[in-house]
Amino acid sequence: MTEWQKSSFSGNGPDNNCVEVASDSPEVKLREGDAPGVVVTTTPRAFGALIRGIKEAEFGRLG
Repeated sequence: MTEWQKSSFSGNGPDNNCVEVASDSPEVKLREGDAPGVVVTTTPRAFGALIRGIKEAEFGRLG
């Protein structure tokens, strides 16, 4: 069974949907909380590159 995790920044209320992530070795799965049937699958390496890019503001400043 896949165990989905979401950021602690998203809160716990019913309107606090966000991207959720799960690790089912050797894959990383991503989905939007309000559309849980749509799942994107990637590799740990590609997911790590995405996270590094976000942290380094490679994709522009969000918010």
